[in-house]
Amino acid sequence: MLAKGGCPGWIAMASEPGLLQSSHKDTATVYDGSLQQATAHDDAPPESAAERADPQIPRLAELPPVSDDELISEEDDLLLSSPEVSGTPKNERAPPTDDADNATVKPASKAKPQAAPHEYTPQELLRKRPLSATPSATNEADDLLDAKDDLLSPDVVTPLPPVPRDELLDDRGDLLAPPVALPEQADGSASPAEVLPTPLEERTPGPGRPGSLGSTSAADDGTRCEFVATSLYPSASACRTCHEKIYDEWSISSHAYAAVSPMFHKFEQKINDLTSGTIGYFCYRCHVPVGTALGLSRGAPIYDAPPVAREGVTCIACHRVREMYGKTNGERRIEPGDIFAPVYGSIGGDGVAIAASQKDNFKVKTSPHDKRPGQEMHAEAFCFPQLSRSEFCTSCHQVAVYPGIKLEVVWEQYRASPACKKGISCQDCHMGRIPGVPSGYEVGPAAEINKKNVNAHRKHANHAFYGPGYSIAHPGVFPFNPKAERWSMRDWLLFDWRAGWGTDAFEDAVDDGNIRVAFPPVWQEADDRYDAREIIDANLKKKVLKDQLRAQVMENGSHIEGPFFDKPRMRGQDLEFHYVMTNTNDGHNLPTGSLGAQPQLWANVVLIGPSGERLWETGYLDKLGDLADIHSDEVRHKRIAYDWQLFNLQTMFLITGAKGTDREFPLPVNVDVDPLPFIRPAPQPVSVINHPPFIRMEARSLAPLGARRVPYKVPGRLLREPGRYRLSFRMRNRTEPMYFMRFCDSTTEMQRAMIEGTLDFHESSVEFDVR
Repeated sequence: MLAKGGCPGWIAMASEPGLLQSSHKDTATVYDGSLQQATAHDDAPPESAAERADPQIPRLAELPPVSDDELISEEDDLLLSSPEVSGTPKNERAPPTDDADNATVKPASKAKPQAAPHEYTPQELLRKRPLSATPSATNEADDLLDAKDDLLSPDVVTPLPPVPRDELLDDRGDLLAPPVALPEQADGSASPAEVLPTPLEERTPGPGRPGSLGSTSAADDGTRCEFVATSLYPSASACRTCHEKIYDEWSISSHAYAAVSPMFHKFEQKINDLTSGTIGYFCYRCHVPVGTALGLSRGAPIYDAPPVAREGVTCIACHRVREMYGKTNGERRIEPGDIFAPVYGSIGGDGVAIAASQKDNFKVKTSPHDKRPGQEMHAEAFCFPQLSRSEFCTSCHQVAVYPGIKLEVVWEQYRASPACKKGISCQDCHMGRIPGVPSGYEVGPAAEINKKNVNAHRKHANHAFYGPGYSIAHPGVFPFNPKAERWSMRDWLLFDWRAGWGTDAFEDAVDDGNIRVAFPPVWQEADDRYDAREIIDANLKKKVLKDQLRAQVMENGSHIEGPFFDKPRMRGQDLEFHYVMTNTNDGHNLPTGSLGAQPQLWANVVLIGPSGERLWETGYLDKLGDLADIHSDEVRHKRIAYDWQLFNLQTMFLITGAKGTDREFPLPVNVDVDPLPFIRPAPQPVSVINHPPFIRMEARSLAPLGARRVPYKVPGRLLREPGRYRLSFRMRNRTEPMYFMRFCDSTTEMQRAMIEGTLDFHESSVEFDVR
């Protein structure tokens, strides 16, 4: 059913045959542990988690109820066990019957009296349509499909007139439409003329390619895969009910931002374009782990993906992993299961067991068959020791690509660091009490269920995951806000928050006729704009909190001393001084992080004269926001001076050009030389020379606990008069340089947001006299 509808979720379902179950309203399918066959039990399952055969079984409650004769259908045969497993060859299966003795087809307890009229779903119509007597060029493919259907469903029904294939297999997914009631004819049979699918020209086509999630229409918004994602991979919104504090911390984190980052999508598309699509799912495996598990097309718009896929590194991306992984480049399996399936943590499941054993007290339920009111929760929790170790972070934070270039090197830096030797983990600094400092953890309950908790004194790991990254997405899209779910991601992208929509000043100007705006239909009502503005303001406050955490982690991880003057300060003589920068973080280099060569960390130093004029500066930006180095268009066109004294800790790729000289490049592929960016293997292996031939990384960053003297010299001709001068210093940091954003075809809004998010820290100003 899913495959026909174009939903890639069928891949996840078919790869987990033990998790498939029938959609009987009162029947639960229990996995028997063999990964081969599922059996139906009529008895109500036990309420306690300990008595469940396997709590990882998802319930597909969203599927419409089907009759028993639908169990032997082409969809079930394709996705369930093979004929050898079931014990009956396909061509020998008996038609469904109400005979109580035929227990393999229908249990006696489920026998139903003949009901008329029967409600048929579009799937039944597809399955029951007979072969055309005279195949033609227009319906040959349909006849081939029907032939398979007739082999599996020997029922004889009234023939339907030929229907074009594009109407039967429409990409919008009529498979999820409600059943169609067939009016009775005089002879009591159903009238086929009333059940034809909606004509193709009456349907709203969606963007993207048919057969991918991106082909859904705006009305669908990917809902045909929602039940698969919900049943196998619960979203963070479902976890928020009991884990609100953790959700709020995570909602501003770079982990949550991973899938909705505009820069990620621009860069990922760029390198796929450069390599003719051969990169494939490489980036998605870390940034959209649930989407990868669901088989979503990397070319489909992220706003059409299920919410759990848009959540990036969501709750289950870590807490539904139970295998220990190492350097796997994001290849990590998420255990599928519904909200009741087990979770894995660093401590264990004692608290969960207490809550599950006191359902009435906590007002919870741990089974889909518990019909009493209560909060749904996972039935069990287990200790997964690697979750609190640095090794757990390796699969996404140590990434290498062909031909050996490492885009993420944090793990290697950590393995060689003093912190590793002392037993300090990544979590101790990035999830502890103080950002960037191994100072222990806060304490608090892991969950609060209906204003009750089990253990208020357990270790609380902060899920903001302290780091220097920040969002350039629309503030209605990120940070995650449950109230923002009132509108879709598409709707938010149409909301012009910079223009002041939803503010009193703007709306008053609109009412007075001073401003005329052609609002999109979704934002026509002023009340909606006011409500949206409240969400925008709340998210902007969250971004301020994120900036404060960014500043803390950068200031706690580094130290600046100076200025130190190296000679007497005399009028007309060169002014020589220096600063000393130290990486006080003993876990990895400063900076380190995404792509190895992109995060910028530089010093901006300014000399102010006695009259308040700016005499000299280094670390300045050109009009496009770039540093004044070789990557600046303004420098190359000699519109501004090259910054010879720039102190920039950004690591760069060095590539040997066609004539043998090295140059800095934003990517480890010299796309300016070869018509096709193929990197040819060399005779010597990478393991011998420690880097690919003609490509290497120049690490300007500071090693753990390392220090560097940063010298400066101001020409004496600028110190023309005696008096009091002022020297101002600040470190600046941003995640992407502007030239790289332009290389990836970023929008102007993205570049503006990146510049606005530039972090200033270690700011200082000193005054001194010049004689």
